[in-house]
Amino acid sequence: MKRGLIQIYTGQGKGKTTAACGLAVRAIAHQLKVGYIHFHKNPVKWDYGELKILKKLGVDIYGFAHQHYRFYKNLSPEKIRQKCLEGLEFIKIIYQKNNYDILILDEIIISLRDGLIKEEELLEIFKSKPKKLELVLTGRGASRRIIQKADLVSKILNVKHPYNLGWPIRKGIEY
Repeated sequence: MKRGLIQIYTGQGKGKTTAACGLAVRAIAHQLKVGYIHFHKNPVKWDYGELKILKKLGVDIYGFAHQHYRFYKNLSPEKIRQKCLEGLEFIKIIYQKNNYDILILDEIIISLRDGLIKEEELLEIFKSKPKKLELVLTGRGASRRIIQKADLVSKILNVKHPYNLGWPIRKGIEY
């Protein structure tokens, strides 16, 4: 790739992470090297299927801020912010090594939406991105400015979901 773009999958609908993972699978099929960094996901507790299969396919997987203060009331936003900032610093290290064709930042937009990282901090990640790296971000609530700075944005609409009717989340479908 001569020039990597910045892609965003956002919106209230289901499928943002799934879309990013589909892109990863397509890239791997074409011998592209993929890195995957997740935020606010606890793989030990939830056993995410996408992480298991991506790892088997050779994707390097990293995680930061495995929890979120909305679900873990004993954690302060400041403590979670520190973990998110560690993730941003790690992204800069990955940029320096320049080992990937695609880097997925799963749920990083949640960090932005909930004030755990600042818009300027994420924009710095955009600005310092290696030219050939395709950067993919997911999460609900992308800001107008972040959307404007991206090259490709898909907003996923929630039309209807059984979760809204009280159905529990299902292993293999929602995670």
